[in-house]
Amino acid sequence: MHIQGFIRQNGVPVDTARRIYRRYLKFEPGHAEEYVEFLKARGRWDEVAERLAKIVNDETFQSLAGKSKHEMWLELCEIVATHPEEVDCLDVDSMIRGGIRKFTDEVGRLWTCLADFYIRRGLFEKARDVYEEGLATVITVRDFSLIFDAYTQFEESVLSAKMESAAGGALDDDAEKDGSHCGSDFLLTDSGDDLDLRLARLEFLMSRRPELLSSVMLRQNPHNVHEWRKRIALFEDDPARQVLTFTEAVTSVDPSKAIGKPHALWVDFAKFYEIHGDVENSRVVFEKAVRVPYSAVDDLATVWCEWGELELRQQNFGGALSLMRRATTEPPRSPGLQQTNSELLPVQGRVFKSLKLWTFYCDLEESLGSLDSAQAVYNRMIDLRIASPQIILNFALLLQENKLFEESYKVYERGISLFKFPHCREIWQAYLKDFVSRFGSKKLERARDLFEHCIAAVPSKESKPFFLEYVRLEEEHGLARRAMDIYERACEKVPNDEKLDLYELYASRAMDSFGVGKVRNIYEAAIGQNLPDGVTKVLCTRYARLERKLGEVDRARGLYIHASQFANPQQESEFWEEWNQFEIRHGNEDTFREMLRIKRSVSASFSQMHFNMATVELPSRAGNSDSGNLQPPVNARRQESEALEESMAELERGGLSDKIEGFVKARTEGGGGVAVGVVSSIEDPDEIDIGDEEVEEDGNAGEGIDVEQTLLPESLFSRDGEVGARDKNAGALDRFKRQKL
Repeated sequence: MHIQGFIRQNGVPVDTARRIYRRYLKFEPGHAEEYVEFLKARGRWDEVAERLAKIVNDETFQSLAGKSKHEMWLELCEIVATHPEEVDCLDVDSMIRGGIRKFTDEVGRLWTCLADFYIRRGLFEKARDVYEEGLATVITVRDFSLIFDAYTQFEESVLSAKMESAAGGALDDDAEKDGSHCGSDFLLTDSGDDLDLRLARLEFLMSRRPELLSSVMLRQNPHNVHEWRKRIALFEDDPARQVLTFTEAVTSVDPSKAIGKPHALWVDFAKFYEIHGDVENSRVVFEKAVRVPYSAVDDLATVWCEWGELELRQQNFGGALSLMRRATTEPPRSPGLQQTNSELLPVQGRVFKSLKLWTFYCDLEESLGSLDSAQAVYNRMIDLRIASPQIILNFALLLQENKLFEESYKVYERGISLFKFPHCREIWQAYLKDFVSRFGSKKLERARDLFEHCIAAVPSKESKPFFLEYVRLEEEHGLARRAMDIYERACEKVPNDEKLDLYELYASRAMDSFGVGKVRNIYEAAIGQNLPDGVTKVLCTRYARLERKLGEVDRARGLYIHASQFANPQQESEFWEEWNQFEIRHGNEDTFREMLRIKRSVSASFSQMHFNMATVELPSRAGNSDSGNLQPPVNARRQESEALEESMAELERGGLSDKIEGFVKARTEGGGGVAVGVVSSIEDPDEIDIGDEEVEEDGNAGEGIDVEQTLLPESLFSRDGEVGARDKNAGALDRFKRQKL
């Protein structure tokens, strides 16, 4: 520390301080950075560069300031670039180029340092060469941007300096015109004005930026097809450059490493020649393209199809057909190669099975060839097992257009044998539709066999449309009883979510053809099956509506009772409202009470089952807590009683013409039908008198037992001494209120 204080004094000569520092560094070499800083302060840049070069090349040196070798290397490059005239101890060009090879993350910065070195030394052309070399070698967009921006800034600064000098030269020329020189000697008066040249050079540099950037992207990955196509588009106005770029692209891109579709380059190259009227060269390009070892069969098939399109555009129809025959010809197989190793073959050995290629070939044969040649192509596709369901449909349609219906049906059969559901669904639909529409009832048994075969093969989730078509066939051309059997089979096979609609259609058709008895059998059979609860509930409800319209009130009530076990009162309020309206219209007090009892029971059962996480607790009364009997709370009982009173009031307001005690008049919907559940005191003249005799259960029918009968006093039924506790004209509502009291 005392040595540093002595050296930094103002009166100490620089050479003395340098000698002292050098002797000091022999004992403490780690303080070399301090010596470098001292030399920077004194402006000894040559020795600064020498010391930094030694530090960078010393593998054992450890910076006390925490600098890395990379940072010190960049510092050295900046020093030699900014002080080129003062640094003579180093080969700056070789040093910076070595850094470019070593430090790949700072390539752009090092190239600009090297160019700056030559600029400061006045070697402008050498600097331009350095910039051009840097732009031609960098592989990242970041480095390219650094070099290109520095390059344009250099050209602009040179241009501005030239413009300033030109302006000064113009003033001198004006002064000389006033003098003795007449300006007749051009060589003596020429000042070397190249302002237009420098301006054109700057414009040319700016116009080259997309091309230079494209070169950078292709140096990153020369197998990028998209970048090659962008580069080709840059030279749209220069066909010669486009041809060179196409040639470079198809030779540089490796199909196994390509990003994108390498066949697109070949196709674009061939179309380029076609656009410019050179069809022969276009065919030459396609001929080379079909020999390229692409990674996918579809790429080669696309090239063949594009070649065929070229021939069609040139009106060479025979050439297009021969070209497709050549493309679809199976190449000879090597005896040692087994069928299982077909994937190891190049694409040229597998392209004959390309569906894309065969489809194009089929279109050509249908349009340009004969019917026999088109049939041969379709049959060959089926034999190779590359035909799709759409190919089968196209083949059958072609035969039908030529009135070969039986041949088209054979094609349908071959397609059905090749494909399974769901792939053959369209084939079956077309086959059945064509057959039924053509023959109708003429070949009914054959149509039935086709439908039976289809129904046996179709899965349940796709069977409904085929069953409906089968039913339509029987309804239009066959027997109604067979249609009912098909409906029954369909209801058993279709999924549960489609059964409800199918049962509705089944019942509707049965009503039209066979009447109520058949419909009842359908509903009873459906309800007896193990269907989902929601489906069973809906079927019971619809069945009950039917019975209600027919006047069968008891049967309808039984159906409501059966369906109630599937209807949660908290979620299926519509069902319970419908049953409530039914009892109001057709029931009496006992049936209404029974409905409420069932509703409470069902609600309790659903709450115990935790149905849909909807739990309904029924707390027990305090007096029955030990017994475990659950009873509804007092408020619930009161609400149920009030609801019953309101329903009975509505029942009473409906009118009882006969005013018979203990009964409610029943009605049927529509105003017709027989009144069910009505007991009248009016005698029927056609009634058969069967007597009042009673038969004992133990079989003693002939023995009569006399029992003394005594009338009870009316005061037993009176309250507070009032007689007439039971009014003959009282209705159900009054009796219900009296019972409640």
